[in-house]
Amino acid sequence: MVSRPGFTFFGRVYLWSVIAAGSAAVGGSIFQLYVEPIGYQWFLLATLTLISGSATVKIPSSNASISISETFVFTAVLLYGPAAGTVIVALDGLVISFWLSKRHDAPHRALFNVSAPAVSAWCSAKLFFYVTGIAPLVKEASPVNAILPGLVLYALTYFGLNSWLITFVIALERHLKPFKVWTNNFVWLSLNYFGGASVAFLLVGYNRTIDLGYIGVIVPLLLVLHFTFKTAMARVDDADKHVAQLNHLYLSTIETLAMAIDAKDQVTHGHIRRVQSYATGLAVKVGVRDETLVKAIEAAALLHDMGKLAVPEHILNKPGKLTAAEFEKMKLHASVGADILSAIDFPYPVVPIVRHHHENWDGTGYPAGIKGTDIPIGARILSVVDCFDALTSDRPYRPKLSDEEAIAILRQRRGSMYDPLIVDTFIQVHDVIAATLGPINAGLSSAAPSGPPRHGLTEIVNARQNSALQVRSPVIQETAASADAMLSLYALTQALAGQVSLSDAGDVIAKHLHRLVPSSLSVFYVYERESDELEALHLVGEGTSPIRGMRMALGQGLSGWVAANRQTISNSDPMLDLGDVAMSHSPRLRSCISTPLLYEDKLVGVLSLYSGEENAFNDDHRRVIEVVARQLAHTFTRAIEFDRAPRRDSLTGLPPVEQLDSLIRSSPQSHATISCHGLLFIDITNLECITNTQGRAVGEDVLRHVVRHARAALRVTDILFRNAGGGFVAFLGATDGETADLVAARILETMAQHPLHINGGASIAMQMTVTATRAPRDGISLNELLAAAKQPHSQATRQTGPKVH
Repeated sequence: MVSRPGFTFFGRVYLWSVIAAGSAAVGGSIFQLYVEPIGYQWFLLATLTLISGSATVKIPSSNASISISETFVFTAVLLYGPAAGTVIVALDGLVISFWLSKRHDAPHRALFNVSAPAVSAWCSAKLFFYVTGIAPLVKEASPVNAILPGLVLYALTYFGLNSWLITFVIALERHLKPFKVWTNNFVWLSLNYFGGASVAFLLVGYNRTIDLGYIGVIVPLLLVLHFTFKTAMARVDDADKHVAQLNHLYLSTIETLAMAIDAKDQVTHGHIRRVQSYATGLAVKVGVRDETLVKAIEAAALLHDMGKLAVPEHILNKPGKLTAAEFEKMKLHASVGADILSAIDFPYPVVPIVRHHHENWDGTGYPAGIKGTDIPIGARILSVVDCFDALTSDRPYRPKLSDEEAIAILRQRRGSMYDPLIVDTFIQVHDVIAATLGPINAGLSSAAPSGPPRHGLTEIVNARQNSALQVRSPVIQETAASADAMLSLYALTQALAGQVSLSDAGDVIAKHLHRLVPSSLSVFYVYERESDELEALHLVGEGTSPIRGMRMALGQGLSGWVAANRQTISNSDPMLDLGDVAMSHSPRLRSCISTPLLYEDKLVGVLSLYSGEENAFNDDHRRVIEVVARQLAHTFTRAIEFDRAPRRDSLTGLPPVEQLDSLIRSSPQSHATISCHGLLFIDITNLECITNTQGRAVGEDVLRHVVRHARAALRVTDILFRNAGGGFVAFLGATDGETADLVAARILETMAQHPLHINGGASIAMQMTVTATRAPRDGISLNELLAAAKQPHSQATRQTGPKVH
């Protein structure tokens, strides 16, 4: 009956109006039975109604259930009139509400389940006696011919009112179309009503009273019919479940095959799932009502790229424009896919959709060159959504277009490549369909891609079909490399054997590599794991300033595709990486070879070389750069680490305090396991005054003087770090509080014994503090120990030295 609350204002008005009408009908009927008693025989009918109403039979593939209780409702109306029938129906509704309350306990449900049948029974009974002009059979006998026509009208009215009252409340609550709700749930119930009316007439139509003998004969028949029907429906339900399981297995097999095809085509991975959602959504919006055709479109969307099994992977995964010969091989996938699927006996027209999804409205498509409405409507729908998803997805030879740019292209092709009606409908509803994709789009980036400027629309759309690119899997075999490559590799290894910066490493790599792989520009892209992006950190060649610092996401552009797929590409268009910079470069950059840098199977970055010549790189160049990349990935990693490591202080030669922080962080971080160590915070409190009065050079001499004598006072295993301003921090490993205090006192004593003399013997008055803290007593982290040192009443030992002359 009624489920999940979700009523609008009008829905609530309707709900409570029916409840009010039902309450009035039940209340009036009870009052009438009280005023005009009809005897106690009708209690037998009420009891039979309640018993039979509790034993319902669920109709398979429907939300409807039927029972034999209607028989006794009709009997009560024929014998005793509308009031008796209305009260019995209300009692039956209460029983139904009791069983439903175990799943739905909302009070308005019980009230509606009582009120709607009561209103229907009362109105239809009143109409029956008004049309036939007879009285209840217990009051006066009536001929059979007078009862039968009215009984048919009574059953039809009762069924119509009851089913539509419930239909409207379901439609209003769930926001569905009423007629669809009625046809899906209530058509079968009409048999229940007409069957109940017939049996009721047999019970009382001739003898005009409740004959226990008749009941003794009829009830067993009703029970036999009930259990026979229940058994039959159970078998039908089992058969439906079996068919559903087979259908699920069938669809799962199709989806698994489709996913395998999708995985083979790495360039368009995830494409078919989105196309399926778009295609089925658009089919409904276009007006496709045939369920078999909708299922055909759904399956064809999953399987439309089946023919790619016959296309070589180097063409499928080619991140750039296809040659004419490669495009001819790619075109075969439509007819090959259809031929493969022809071996499957689909219950709906999948094969024609797959075969013709690349046909054009004007007849210029393939494989058959048909045009207009000769193209199956499923294929016309699929071609539009296939194009839209391809344009709005990232490709290695271009970044994805915005929805607006993709729609602009669909408009350009409207009437030439695509059905105008399909295009117009898709433009109107694509936002609505896209909003229903849910998790399918969860993995898609909604942010605008960073990197080089986009190409013009025409060039982007035709990029896949009008140029040449070679993609090779990394075949790194040193024995296959040329002698020059091995000599270059040896020279590079020798040059980068020490610890060098990325800049130094990049210069040496470019210098040696240029002898073997001539290029105009070398770019080292470093992979940043946090942002999942490549950054152009080192460049060698002319015109590098617009490119330096350029970033691109994995999978975007040529170098991004190389990083994501870990494959070398050669002779691709540099515009796909650098955008307009490739055109403005002198000479214009026309070819690119790019290879991933992998160390211990982890992505370090990408090395890309750009040339001003067309098809500048051959197979030997590819082998050389792959061999070099394998050997240099470790050196590249060390260079990046060197660049990111803190430098020693140029004035004092001390390591920065950040290295002390890293040292402390790398040790166990709990009071139970941390090693006992001490920190001495040394601060020249009047350094700024000395610098202002004596000059910067004297201030620097003071710092060097303090470092020299502080080191002399420390133990051999202690380490001194430079802090900000006039501060230093000494790390005292494996020490206790008493020892830390003694070392602090020794530093102050040493400084007092060795004053700093300048300008022919004049001494500098320095004022210092040395504060000792100990872990874990005063804290664990550097910040905690520093905070403890700043607390005048903390457990830290603070020692202030006198002025030193």
